[in-house]
Amino acid sequence: MEAYCLKCREKREMLNATPITMKNGKPATEGKCPVCGTRMFKIGAAKA
Repeated sequence: MEAYCLKCREKREMLNATPITMKNGKPATEGKCPVCGTRMFKIGAAKA
């Protein structure tokens, strides 16, 4: 899944993308940037 890296300031493919649930109950996806290792986050359910 592709997400925006705030450190690199580019869209990149997430490593170890895992579906999570935010505090308000909505789905999101969390992973790591393959270049800098920063945590990446994308709101919305991951496409299977």
